[in-house]
Amino acid sequence: MSSLTLEERFNELCQIVQSLPKEGDIKLTNDDKLKFYSYYKQATEGPCDTPQPSIFKLVERAKWNAWNELGNLSKEDAMKSYINEMKNIISGLFASGELIERIKNLIEDQN
Repeated sequence: MSSLTLEERFNELCQIVQSLPKEGDIKLTNDDKLKFYSYYKQATEGPCDTPQPSIFKLVERAKWNAWNELGNLSKEDAMKSYINEMKNIISGLFASGELIERIKNLIEDQN
């Protein structure tokens, strides 16, 4: 079981997610990316307090909506949700390898 704190696991997993190759074993959908983005912003900046982007800025508005929908979710719960999102993605994979094993180690539950 991992001896890392929740924040250490979250930070390392964020680095992995941000550096995933487009053509790899782990393929993130746009919805996955929005979830990761919103939980990351909530965990690192807190509740959304920026003005809603213009309707013509589709990507920025989608990101804002995803983050804003989290309301007052705590930093800790946002980090846990980020980790759980990856847990859901990994659970559907039949691939293995060093990266997959590293991720599995980061997402295992700590008691």
